[in-house]
Amino acid sequence: MTQKVYILLSDTGTLFTKSIKKYTKAPYNHASLAFDEHLNDMYSFGRKKPGNPLNGGFVKENVLTGTYRRYPNTTCVIYELNVTERDVMKMKRLLTIFIKNKQRFLYNILGVLGVSMNEPIEFSNSYFCSQFVAEVLHRSGIELWDKLPALVTPDDFRKCEQLTLLYEGKLFDYEPIKKQL
Repeated sequence: MTQKVYILLSDTGTLFTKSIKKYTKAPYNHASLAFDEHLNDMYSFGRKKPGNPLNGGFVKENVLTGTYRRYPNTTCVIYELNVTERDVMKMKRLLTIFIKNKQRFLYNILGVLGVSMNEPIEFSNSYFCSQFVAEVLHRSGIELWDKLPALVTPDDFRKCEQLTLLYEGKLFDYEPIKKQL
């Protein structure tokens, strides 16, 4: 039976994201993986505290209370990906490892620099957002690109033909979220 997972690409408009955007020239610079269209069950690597972009790691993101709430003008694009029930089971099994060991995981800032040089820089227990989402998909048997997860950018998701565009615009104008406000 086919199920869906969701990929959220976002831009909060902060100074940190503006700096990244200036370099990448891409409209979105953060990637998250969600298991429901309401984005209630969403994971990534990013800010552990909304006000501190330097303290990063594995995060279960909450649109209504976390970083996104602090930046209400966040723009986004949401894609859906058809997967099997078994794929979702594999992803969730992998996520339990991240959840149980969340304090051990760090944000891979050097990996971001590696992407800019097309040279993967990987450390155990260290990821950046798009690397994490690509890694979860890859380890679950879903291959969207012919490159290592450590080289996948948020823009690679935007250009991926296997993903179906669900929504683009202001995050808080996305109907399933609007209903929760």
